Amino acid sequence: MKVTKVEIFDTHCPKRPAWNPVFVRVFTDEGIHGTGEAGLAYDLGHSAAAHMVKEIAEAMLIGWDPFNTEGLWGRMLRESFWGLGGGPVIYSAMSAIDTALWDIRGKALGVPVYQLLGGKTNGKLRCYASQLQFDWDKEVTKLNKPADYARATEKALKDGYDAVKVDPIVYDKDGVTHYDRTKIFTRPELKLFKARLQAIRDTMGDDGDIIFECHSLLGATTAIQLGEIVEEIGCMYYEEPVNYLNAKLHDKVAKRVNVPIAGGERLYNRWGVRPYLEDQSLDVLQPDIGLCGGFTETKKVCDYADIYDVRIQAHVCGGPVATAASLHLETAIPNFLIHEHHTYAIKDWNRELCIQDPQPVNGYIEVSEEPGIGIELNDEVIYRSPHMTVTELKA
Repeated sequence: MKVTKVEIFDTHCPKRPAWNPVFVRVFTDEGIHGTGEAGLAYDLGHSAAAHMVKEIAEAMLIGWDPFNTEGLWGRMLRESFWGLGGGPVIYSAMSAIDTALWDIRGKALGVPVYQLLGGKTNGKLRCYASQLQFDWDKEVTKLNKPADYARATEKALKDGYDAVKVDPIVYDKDGVTHYDRTKIFTRPELKLFKARLQAIRDTMGDDGDIIFECHSLLGATTAIQLGEIVEEIGCMYYEEPVNYLNAKLHDKVAKRVNVPIAGGERLYNRWGVRPYLEDQSLDVLQPDIGLCGGFTETKKVCDYADIYDVRIQAHVCGGPVATAASLHLETAIPNFLIHEHHTYAIKDWNRELCIQDPQPVNGYIEVSEEPGIGIELNDEVIYRSPHMTVTELKA
């Protein structure tokens, strides 16, 4: 079996212009194709990822045996030049391609990908409703007042979730987004953040789980400042309290805050996660299969984390292909903790991108039993967006 054609879609969603899932579809000479997704659907980088996929396809993918995933991963790592330095553009492209090849392998063998990863270790996967600061409804709404957070929580509870995630610090009292949260907080700011969290806790009751999301916006000092609130509210874990540019920051926070620390969506492989595992500053690792190297590398990262008793909650913020792929990984690994279901995943402009629509039922979700990863792009929708086709190696 050989790869004969590669399609790349830099998807545009008219209802949500800032949302651009990057899909790849790899075709073979035996009529089997596979689908993958790069993990840069939001903010900056999607067009770079799409063109990086194109360049890799032109350089080494056409004519390749799709079963030889290890061989191609090594080539992409070393022959791209940039793979040995790292970064989201090169690794998201590698991830999308690798995921598509595993999809082909599963289809060719007639089994779901999780079977190739070790079988069904986990059945129904517990989910949490992610990013309540954007509401939990048909539209994306920036929430400001504590009462708004309570209402969003009620909606998630009504859908069957008993766990939610929220970033209560990203908006100030006037609803203005602040990306630099490294300056020491004032008492009124701390009161506002706590009030938002308390509204969620009061709505959920003592038994519900709250994940405190920070998006790496804090500095070590402000992360420690908020640690008291995180502990008092009884959060399940404290996600991305600081950035990854200095691995010692997580270590400092972990030593001062008595709540599990989570992170990893901006760490791209075994080498990237190593310092956080070795200093044991992360209790929950959150690799994104669309950024961490696809199935080939992300499974290794999860196994590596298991040595340190670190649990896995895959980061999922993308199109339906990202959701489908994550479910196969989480179904197979022994250290799975909980599945992230993003508020974007329930929006019509995201759900229409694929034929299948993986959604939780009463707070739990199950992997597809179809061969491969069990999801196909909706051609009627995605061909409206910019797309590229590669059919031969570039000389």
